[in-house]
Amino acid sequence: MISIDSIHRTALTLMSKAAIEIPDDYLDGLRRAAEAEDGDLSAFVLQAMLENYDAAKEDGRAMCGDTGCPRWYVKLANEARIEGGPVALEQALRRATADATHNIPLRPNRVHPLWRTDHDNNVGIAAPEIEVAFEPDGDWIELTTVHKGGLFGTDYRMLFPSDGIEGIRRFYLDSLVAFGKRGLACQPAIVGIGLGGSKDACMVLGKRAACLRTVGDRNPDPKIAALEREFIDLGNSIGMGAMGFVGKSMVVDCHIEVGYCHTGGMQMSVHAFCLSSRRACARLHGDGRIEYRTDPQWFTPYQRRETVEWPPAAVTAAVA
Repeated sequence: MISIDSIHRTALTLMSKAAIEIPDDYLDGLRRAAEAEDGDLSAFVLQAMLENYDAAKEDGRAMCGDTGCPRWYVKLANEARIEGGPVALEQALRRATADATHNIPLRPNRVHPLWRTDHDNNVGIAAPEIEVAFEPDGDWIELTTVHKGGLFGTDYRMLFPSDGIEGIRRFYLDSLVAFGKRGLACQPAIVGIGLGGSKDACMVLGKRAACLRTVGDRNPDPKIAALEREFIDLGNSIGMGAMGFVGKSMVVDCHIEVGYCHTGGMQMSVHAFCLSSRRACARLHGDGRIEYRTDPQWFTPYQRRETVEWPPAAVTAAVA
């Protein structure tokens, strides 16, 4: 049985880690971008970012004045038991969000869309977002918090099968150019692309691709992996660098996730994660152990399964 107190304390720790400690995979990618950047202003911004990250960790303060919109991704293993059940889990994450907003502190960014009501704690109607997924084995739960900018850096377009890969490339470039020219994202960033699904599923896939995969991770489909590598180079070839200045450091990495869609369409979403890539994860075991990491490991084979049964019936038959 995983206690609610343990979940609340772990969630508070994760909120602090996400706000202050930049994941090593992103830092390494940013350092490579800084070494390759030859645009004067872009190079200056990249160096200032790296120095700011060091200062934030040393001082124990959030590395960016805009701490984004905290959100939660939860994995439940099939045998996990939670004190008070899933409703208590959700309440603990909302309470941890409010407590962390005051204690770290985080900027209270959440307001009512019409009345601008602000509870000063990043909690409100449908806030923070809490997305839940399942895994077939184990008695653990995993909590991942992401502090994602909540204004821009996202776009969607309904493509069609005839648009093909060229259409995907075109919308990808259109989005990045708009992000840079109009100040709609903080570059450089991990860019996530969702392909397929319904419109809402496409948006979810793209955001998860940006926020829940690490720099250097490749899609297990070799053709998609090749497209990811191509899009890194393509995104860095448009003449834009850090914060939209002239340069070649727009994209630290590109991740693509797909979902089956209607035969007549090919939905596509593009998402730029924040330049600070704020994420942190922990696994809470049924025996009380807690393991912290920065790789959410969200996209397991189970999350990408295509078949009705698990494990896939065809694989089981082949092994037999």
